[in-house]
Order: sequence, then C-alpha cells, then structure tokens
Amino acid sequence: MDLQCINTIDCNQGAVRAVRFNVDGSYCLTCGSDKKLKLWNPYKKLALKTYGGHGNEVLDACGSCDSSQIVSCSSDKSVIVWDVSTGQPLRRLRSHAASVTCVKFNEESTIAISGSIDNTVMCWDIRSRAQVPAQTLKEAKDSISSLKVTDHEILVGSVDCSVRRYDLRNARCDADFVGAAITSVSFTKDGQCILVSSSDSTIRLLDKSSGELLGEFTGHKTENMNIESDILVGDNFVVSGSISGELWLWDLVSAEVKNKFLHKKDKVLNSLSVHPTKDVILTASVTTVKLWGEINEENLLQ
Repeated sequence: MDLQCINTIDCNQGAVRAVRFNVDGSYCLTCGSDKKLKLWNPYKKLALKTYGGHGNEVLDACGSCDSSQIVSCSSDKSVIVWDVSTGQPLRRLRSHAASVTCVKFNEESTIAISGSIDNTVMCWDIRSRAQVPAQTLKEAKDSISSLKVTDHEILVGSVDCSVRRYDLRNARCDADFVGAAITSVSFTKDGQCILVSSSDSTIRLLDKSSGELLGEFTGHKTENMNIESDILVGDNFVVSGSISGELWLWDLVSAEVKNKFLHKKDKVLNSLSVHPTKDVILTASVTTVKLWGEINEENLLQ
C-alpha cells in the first residue's frame, strides 16, 4: 500500500498527545500539552473549535456516536464531557487518584470509560448526575495505558504486561500475559483477534477467545514510549508509530514490513488514528498532525 501525505497541520497546542477521528471520519480531535482540546476538519486543515477547561495536559479524547459530545481526560486526574457546539463542559468527573491516560465512549455514548495511572478503569453513566463511577474495574496491577470498547466488551492494556478483556454480557474477565508493558490495544475489525503493542518494540496478534499468539510485527522501535498501533479497516494491514518518526505498515497475514512513511525525522510518532471506513490515517508527532491516504478527489474534498 502506498500512502501519501495529504495534509500537515501545525496544531499550535504544544505537543500533541493524541489524535482521534470522530465516528464517521469527517472530523478529528487533537489533545494538547497546553491543556486544550481542538476539533478539526483535517481535509481542509480547518480548526473548528477549541475546548479549554482541563488543569493539565489533555491525554486522550473520544467523540460520541452522534458527534454532539466529546469526552476527554487529562493528567489533572479529571474526565470532562463537552458539548461540541457550545464548547462548554457538561460534566466534570473526578474520582481517579492520578493522571487519566485514556478514555472512550461505549457504542451508544451513554457510558464513558476511563483508565488511569491509579491502576483502575472507571465506567461513568453520563446520563445520571452521579459524581461517582457506576463501576470500577480494579484487576490491573499497574497503570492503565490503553482502552478499546465495543458493544459488549472493554479491552484494557496495562503496564503490568497483561491485556484484559471484560465481557459485559457474561460478567467475566479474561487476561493474557504478554511479558512486556502494554502501550496500545485494539480489536481487529472482524472482532476475532486482539492487537497488542508493547514496550519491547513488538506488536502481537492474539486470538481473542484462546489467547493464542497468531503473529508478531517487529522492526520499529518504541523504547518504553507510549506508541500506538492499529489495524486498517480491511483487516489487511497493521500500522504503528515509532520513536524514529516513521509510520510502519505490515501485512497482517505474513507480518512482512510493507512500507514506512516518515512523519518527522527522529521525532517520536506517538499517536495515530485509523479512518473508520477508508484507508486513511492520522498521525501525531510533536506539534504536528499529518493526514495520510491515497491522493484522490474524495480525500481532498471531504
């Protein structure tokens, strides 16, 4: 696959800690070290709104299923639910005892799920006025680094070297030990496998039900940095950032390196986001975000 850089955006919000597509891939969010969250049209390099209210760096964010709300988290220990159009905070949730590293909505955007350096995952019912989480998951023995949520599962990566999958239908937790601190977790698009990035510069593909190791993707360097990975929409390629500033691309089946794309030389490419329906990727490194895809009229005019 030959991706090209369609746009480069200087976000003007310090270091970009995370970049996230919204639910249909038409907009994106950037989380800044300047305590701000920004909403963009990345195809037109257009900043649409800035959300300010966190007391420290914004580390992650997620848009709701109807794009009317955003949930964000910060090293100020808080989770904030925002109204997209007004830019005002609707809820401030403060039960975590340390930095909140990752946050997601459930499929209906009725529950916000947050993971923290305090080793817990908290589930917040954002329809209620309660100031405490509806549920707290305490199985992890170290910091929570990454979260993914489906209609009935919560996938949690932790620095304790284990990936945990909570099945909400059957009220059970399955854990797989991978032997290195986990930096990123994701499901394959068919929901059958789990992709796990670790601090040992290895990405592992695990069978979701058995935990069997199906493949390993190597070559890139992470060196204990929180580097994200994901799978493209066709379940055919694995992508990851690296400390060298490159976006790496592997074939999912053969685990061969298929390509590398340079974001910024020798600057850590820490965050990425895969478009929900197309082979388009956002990458974040230091102060800039790049939009990658095959250059065509649809991608340029979205």
